[in-house]
Amino acid sequence: MKGIILSGGSGSRLAPLTKVTSKQLLPIYNKPMIFYPLETLLKAGIKDILIIVSPDRAGDYLRLLGSGKDFGARFAYEIQDKPEGLAQAFIIGENFIGEDNVCMILGDNIFEDDFSQAISSFKSGGMIFAKQVSDPERSGVVVFDKNMKALKIVEKPKEHLSDYAIPGLYIYDNRVIEAAKQVKPSARGELEITDLHNWYLEKGELQVDIVKGEWIDAGTFESLFKATELARKKSQKQ
Repeated sequence: MKGIILSGGSGSRLAPLTKVTSKQLLPIYNKPMIFYPLETLLKAGIKDILIIVSPDRAGDYLRLLGSGKDFGARFAYEIQDKPEGLAQAFIIGENFIGEDNVCMILGDNIFEDDFSQAISSFKSGGMIFAKQVSDPERSGVVVFDKNMKALKIVEKPKEHLSDYAIPGLYIYDNRVIEAAKQVKPSARGELEITDLHNWYLEKGELQVDIVKGEWIDAGTFESLFKATELARKKSQKQ
């Protein structure tokens, strides 16, 4: 299993903080934001990790994270010249992934749950997660039937379809590379990761697990504050 942390983008919603650094390098309590998704992968035993960054911030990541030796891992880096959709990460990371399965986490997603078992036991197909939230339309959503079987997945629907949003943690087998190459840009001009979810769903090979603990997409000032509070509480418990 290879790991990818997608940490590109401009972080425009957090300006002016992001005028001087990448969003994913902003502090969350006592650590840079990217340490949290990194810890999620490391805890699951993933040691080969590709970090995809925007071109103007690459040096900052190298100075902070280096080769991965300090973390007991091996880090590789790739540039995402333009943020053209989450599914693009699997095309950028094709050579890195090689013939392995892959787990991708977004660099601004912070979880309370431990996904080690889900990641280490993964064999084939696709696996995503769902979290019941008050504002699911900000993300892709998954529609379940009465038995909590996924029926369909829609990217940022205009009308309310489901209370379950899809957080930024995705596990796929090696076929995801070819599937990503088949994805056509959406109306937003992006290669939507929802199309990859549906590619596996249509084959009956997509598993959707429920996130029980907190999930924070730290892309706004409010969620940044919330993430800091969560990290502080967790640190005090430990």
